[in-house]
Amino acid sequence: MPLNRRTFLESSVAVGAGAAVATGVAVAPAQAHGPGHRPAKRYSFTVMGTTDLHGNVFNWDYFTDKEFDDKAHNDVGLAKISTLVEEVRKAKGKRNTLLIDAGDTIQGTQLSYYYAKVDPITARRGPVHPMAQAMNAIGYDAAALGNHEFNYGIPVLRKFEEQCDFPLLGANALDAKTLRPAFPPYSMHRLRTPHGRDVRVAVLGLTNPGIAIWDKANVSGRMVFPGLEEQAAKWVPKLRSMGADVVVVSAHSGSSGTSSYGDQLPHIENAAGLVAEQVPGIDAILVGHAHTEIPEYRVRNKETGKDVVLSEPLKWGQRLTLFDFDLVWEKGRWVVEKVGAQVLNSNTVEEDPEIVGLLSDEHAKVVAYVNQVIGTSTATMATVEAPWKDEPIIDLINHVQAETVRAALAGGEYAALPVLSQASCFSRTAAIPAGQVTIRDAAGLYVFENTLEARVLTGAQIKDYLEFSARYYVQTPAGAPVDTAKLTNADGTPDYNYDAVYGVTYEIDIAKPAGSRIVNLSFGGGPIDPAARFVLAVNNYRASGGGAFPHVANAKQVWANSDEIRNTIIQWVKAKGSIDPGQFASVDWRLTREGVPVF
Repeated sequence: MPLNRRTFLESSVAVGAGAAVATGVAVAPAQAHGPGHRPAKRYSFTVMGTTDLHGNVFNWDYFTDKEFDDKAHNDVGLAKISTLVEEVRKAKGKRNTLLIDAGDTIQGTQLSYYYAKVDPITARRGPVHPMAQAMNAIGYDAAALGNHEFNYGIPVLRKFEEQCDFPLLGANALDAKTLRPAFPPYSMHRLRTPHGRDVRVAVLGLTNPGIAIWDKANVSGRMVFPGLEEQAAKWVPKLRSMGADVVVVSAHSGSSGTSSYGDQLPHIENAAGLVAEQVPGIDAILVGHAHTEIPEYRVRNKETGKDVVLSEPLKWGQRLTLFDFDLVWEKGRWVVEKVGAQVLNSNTVEEDPEIVGLLSDEHAKVVAYVNQVIGTSTATMATVEAPWKDEPIIDLINHVQAETVRAALAGGEYAALPVLSQASCFSRTAAIPAGQVTIRDAAGLYVFENTLEARVLTGAQIKDYLEFSARYYVQTPAGAPVDTAKLTNADGTPDYNYDAVYGVTYEIDIAKPAGSRIVNLSFGGGPIDPAARFVLAVNNYRASGGGAFPHVANAKQVWANSDEIRNTIIQWVKAKGSIDPGQFASVDWRLTREGVPVF
């Protein structure tokens, strides 16, 4: 559980081995010692960390146009984080703190989208990115690169890097030709102590090797991304030889040692725990990418036998990690005596008025942008039941994708092939209202910056694809009660890894075990031909191996588009003027048990 703010403040009279808050200098408490023995020199400091901010400055949801809230009543945004950071600095002394981030900063909200695409920071005399403005004002010391930093292309990332007053670190982001780091691998920080020699803290940045796949169009031939363990093993000894007393890794990689991308990903996606276990000389790792909350997780290093402390502060600015270090002076150098970690919850504080005032104009521009009316709808459509029913709102996404691919292939070699489409329910609260439709309504259907591709699959491969997708449902025997709250997300499968396929009809028998659930798969009124070829309109995440769906990543690509699917939907609504579900919606799939529909 995150540390309560009041408890934290009450316990911060002393920091680690002790802190003189009034002077901002950490000192050791008095210790008993015998005649002729001087007390050991000690020093304590704190490294604060955020991760997966994803364009969140304010506690605001641009898709609902209101204050952010969820079931756990989390808050989001750098304005909240700023308040927590200032409280920690006040309690522990600003000179005794560092503030770092573990990546995925410039993608995720309509605020970050606006300044990448609508009013881009790369334009001549373009604006300063709101995330750069906020992080500079808060006083970040370093940030690791996340995989989503590359979504808008390298020019946007380089411009963002230029606008930041702190380094963007990526020891395993290498120039493809020279194999030298394309970004600074590390940053070195000096903390002044009352005992003469400064404490030198090295921050090593590591990013996710999946970038090579997920953003292939942006990085292919320009950058390569070797494994985290390999690069950590190369750089940590160098940092120690350069005089680092403390080594902190900021890793945009989860701690589980797993990958959700099957054989498509040559290196482990979530490798932070393996880095801690296999690479000696690391004191702590700020973990990112997995969007989980880990207040403190200890991993024993195989070579040294010492614990490495890991912490992940959830996502979007919902938590702030604190690594508390206690050091002792031994044999002419500083030695880490103890490390502990905890997280603070940003819902315990108000937004920092300085950050709110700094970016109020940018916020207002984006609110006005997302509330632009782009068309009308003849009916209300919602995703609330889309995880277990074929709903018109998901058909809308699939219809737009299929129509877009069909038009792109017209007159070409693949024009005669039937076009199918896949789509997922990204949000169970998305809706298209009857009446006026705004940009935020349409964008809310597709909250990711995915782009559209077309891949050729056979009928047999489509069946395999659907069987894999149907793992999403918990096996429920015929006659047993069906509770929708417990029906989905089997084995932790997220909603975005359940695909409905448009253009075929089928049943999913949830009484059967995973792998043998697809029944009555048909195309054109008859059983699908296993050898027949189809074009699948598919997002680039899925096409690049995201979710490890079978066949699609190795299937022939016959078309690809660089525009976001979200924008394709917006432009389609603008062009049509009106959305009429009667023109595209139909019930093509349903859940059954022994032939009896569940709903």
